[in-house]
Amino acid sequence: MEKRKIVTMPGDGIGKAVLNETLRVLDAAGFEADYVHADIGWKFWCKEGNPLPDRTIKLLEEHKIGLFGAITSKPKDKAAAELSPELQGKGITYYSPIVTMRQHFNLDICMRPCLTYAGNPLNFIRRRADGGVDEPKIDVMIFRQNTEGLYGGVEWTNPSDQVYNAFMTHKKFVDNFSTCPREELAISTRIFTKKYTTRIVKAAFEYAKKRGFKKITVCEKPNVIRETSGMMLRIAQEMSKTQYPDIWVEDVNIDAMTMWLTKNPENYNVIVAGNMFGDIVSDAFAGLIGGLGFATSAQFNPESGVAVFEPTHGSAPKYAEYETSIVNPIAMVSSAVMMLEHIGENAIAEKIKKAVAKVVAEGKVRAYDMMKLKGSPEVLNQGAASTTQMADAIIAAL
Repeated sequence: MEKRKIVTMPGDGIGKAVLNETLRVLDAAGFEADYVHADIGWKFWCKEGNPLPDRTIKLLEEHKIGLFGAITSKPKDKAAAELSPELQGKGITYYSPIVTMRQHFNLDICMRPCLTYAGNPLNFIRRRADGGVDEPKIDVMIFRQNTEGLYGGVEWTNPSDQVYNAFMTHKKFVDNFSTCPREELAISTRIFTKKYTTRIVKAAFEYAKKRGFKKITVCEKPNVIRETSGMMLRIAQEMSKTQYPDIWVEDVNIDAMTMWLTKNPENYNVIVAGNMFGDIVSDAFAGLIGGLGFATSAQFNPESGVAVFEPTHGSAPKYAEYETSIVNPIAMVSSAVMMLEHIGENAIAEKIKKAVAKVVAEGKVRAYDMMKLKGSPEVLNQGAASTTQMADAIIAAL
């Protein structure tokens, strides 16, 4: 039988290091696949004016499943300045390749798990009234609408007549912004559609049903952002009544959520939110389970079958320059576990999860972040494990 092909996209910075070590873990766990390298990231923006080349899109179209490392993104002016001289002045505009990928393949469902590992010294703890300490177990799946909202890319600086006149039809715009010179205006939109808002909410309900949870939490801001946040909340409430009567809908504003998650994080299991708020709340919860070294995600389109799995940390270019990589690969390894579960390789996924949990619990091998050290090459002399040593420990625990 022909091996499954997985498109690997290391990207920028530390992406290459964590992806390479993850592939070693997959091999050691018995997952058999052919890995097809694909180009993405800053180097291809500078050289080609396109950080997501068409050849990479074609590979994903063909093979459907991708593992992605990390990318570097820079502001508009800096991005333009780093283009190859022959490409400058041609009106080429940088746009995040991972956001472009999400929209091109309509990877609208994003799942971001935040799960406590027993023995992790970075776990959230809470002081009790009697002076003792609690360490609540966190088990949260965040469903983030991945293609719309503030990340939709529909925005303008110094808007054209057509755009400006359209906004002038809204009383709030007339009352509050019409006196601003147009060349001083920058406008971003927040667009929700019923189809894809319904799809992410339904995915959250289905997950809650599968896990036996009796509540989903809509984390938006419908008291102020009435149309878009209001749409998501209304859809969730109606779906609860008509399709999932055993699961109730909790409405928590994003600002309040950032307070509640540091008071009672164990009260939440399934959270659904739009693009920006989902991004915020998932990083906030990640801080309670050890930070971005443990933060992972899956994004997929249930119609086309295209799915991409990635850690949610950035490219950390400073760390990529170190002679020996020190970054924690667990987020990337856990992203690969989500990939295995997505394609039905549940036994291998479970084996890797148990191995990671064992390494964390034993505490004999820890990356610098788990030792609460400041990231620098010197941490290796202070007892911190390198990226490779962390992967070696996971492989040994298999």
